[in-house]
Amino acid sequence: MHFTAPARRSTGLRDADGMAVASFVLGLLGLLVLNVVLGPVAIVLASAALWRGTARRGRAFLGLGLGVADLLVLIAFMQADQTLSWSF
Repeated sequence: MHFTAPARRSTGLRDADGMAVASFVLGLLGLLVLNVVLGPVAIVLASAALWRGTARRGRAFLGLGLGVADLLVLIAFMQADQTLSWSF
């Protein structure tokens, strides 16, 4: 009897789904604060969720896009201010 295999599979899917949601939330939050940190974290989490086969592919792709947008916003503000950081 193999009772542990389905539990591991469902836990792995839940982990991947959680990563997809976390990447979306962190990417969204990264547009406002700490985009130099939260952007790459959102990209890594979204990539890991997609690689693990998440059921929430849309959220993972949104997290990936928001992570990239975080870095693009950082670059835009760095170019405008001629500094390594930006603030409101």
